[in-house]
Amino acid sequence: MFEVSVEETFAAGHALRGYRGKCENVHGHNYRVQLTLEGPELNAIGLLVDFVEVKRLIHGVVDRLDHQFINDLPPFDVVNPSAENLAKYFYDEISLKLGKAVRLGQVKIWETDITSATYRPGSH
Repeated sequence: MFEVSVEETFAAGHALRGYRGKCENVHGHNYRVQLTLEGPELNAIGLLVDFVEVKRLIHGVVDRLDHQFINDLPPFDVVNPSAENLAKYFYDEISLKLGKAVRLGQVKIWETDITSATYRPGSH
């Protein structure tokens, strides 16, 4: 199995509904998101996936969130914009756009340099 990862950063604000602490108030983060794609075979030129294509996919989601108040954006106008839910959101949005040769193994979101949340699909 081969894996490739691409990271991107974005800045955004959010408030955690029902948190009962200071994070329930509006605050911001300089987020970092990492996509890890996986697949069993390389293409004819020795690539699992073109990094340029992965960057295009990640920017498709990052550009919607960058410098926004995430709570105002669907689905986060209903779903709490936690790092865990953001990781799943990236996973769901990007998985829809991948071909059959690779799959998105996991998405990791850092809210700070030392705190992160990861979403990977479980086996059912």
